[in-house]
Amino acid sequence: MSVVSNIWKIKDLRSRILFTLGLILICRFVSLVPTPGVNTAEIARKINEASAAGGGLLGMFNLFSGGALSQFAVGTLNIWPYISAQIIIQLMTAIIPSLERMAREGDVGRQRLNQVTRYLTLVLCAGQSLGLAVGLEHMGNVVYAPGWGFRLLTVLCMTSATMFFMWLAEQITQRGIGNGGSMIIMINIVSRLPFAIVEGLESFRLGQFNFVQLAVLLIVAFFVFAGTVALTLGVRRVPIHTARRSVQGASGLTTSFMPLRVNFSGVMPIIFAGPILMALAWLCQHANKVDALRWLSDFGFALGNMTSGVHLFLYAALILFFSFFWVATQFNAVRTADDLRRSGSYVPGIRPGLPTAEFLDATMTRVTLIGAIGLVIVAILPAIIQRWLHTPQQLAGFLGGTSLLIIIGVALDTMRQIESFLVVRNYDGFLKHGHLRGRRG
Repeated sequence: MSVVSNIWKIKDLRSRILFTLGLILICRFVSLVPTPGVNTAEIARKINEASAAGGGLLGMFNLFSGGALSQFAVGTLNIWPYISAQIIIQLMTAIIPSLERMAREGDVGRQRLNQVTRYLTLVLCAGQSLGLAVGLEHMGNVVYAPGWGFRLLTVLCMTSATMFFMWLAEQITQRGIGNGGSMIIMINIVSRLPFAIVEGLESFRLGQFNFVQLAVLLIVAFFVFAGTVALTLGVRRVPIHTARRSVQGASGLTTSFMPLRVNFSGVMPIIFAGPILMALAWLCQHANKVDALRWLSDFGFALGNMTSGVHLFLYAALILFFSFFWVATQFNAVRTADDLRRSGSYVPGIRPGLPTAEFLDATMTRVTLIGAIGLVIVAILPAIIQRWLHTPQQLAGFLGGTSLLIIIGVALDTMRQIESFLVVRNYDGFLKHGHLRGRRG
């Protein structure tokens, strides 16, 4: 309680928190305004049926949009096109030399990259909103007046809302607390928690699972939360020695550490693997239109069921692949070794240059393997819980997967920022014995 009271004693911190809460309320309001010309009750019913049939991409997207999809709100796309654009630019930076040079030009280069990201966000918004409008017209009885009028209106509403979300996210990052985009996504996910709890209590009342299953669920939840925190904060600290020369001419060594994150890729492998798997399942399901490919239809339906063995196996394989893919594109061991050599630093027992790069690459590979296995466990756990304990799909989704990683990651980052405000002003932080570490160590 003393920590909470200390937070409100700092005027700057108090203003930032209130500013963030105000913008989050605006985001939630926009996520509840329905797009004109749709039957929201019919859309909600179809999405609930899809979730009850084993989850699916619609149920997952509805969770990340904070329930906006079930009402086909103007904020259905939310901040995700902006996040997708950032991911694409980040990947292209490691491939396209001009973007890489731009990223290394300091503040000017970062501003130009941000402008490119905004333009790409606009393109993604237009394409995704048009796809949603066309897909909605084929669902039947959900669009009152199908046609290009409805499609253009949907593109205009959703694109405007997403660009507004993008502006709000930037304002939260600059003038609020925490990362704006991540904060908006976390609030969207957490907003579905009361519905998941109500659904779980209703299932318990109807006898769909008993006290023993509830006790097992609580025990599993405790270990999952603890493991996810460890996975998020875990780092492999590589010692770094740096030669320093004082004013008097005496030389010496200073020791620091290079933190190699266990979960270097964060939630990116799950974000990549889920849609790819669902798109593959959709293509296979529609292969029955060709006689020679009818056998793919059954495989597609099994692949689309989030609790099936086929789905879990391929999901785990894709997460492992994208974990190493993300590290390969974002962690440059040769460049890191060159930076260490230019700064007069070295890893004890390792020669500077290529041997250091090989050591960092091998160390990062081993660390990534551990993180990828942990990520697979967290990702497939909701489906296992739902299948074995007969837990409702929404409630199981909070016990693992992308939602849990985002909630814990954003919460830890926000606590770290608040902790820094408290410590700088000589207040007690969240922890009495040491300060909260950031995810970068």
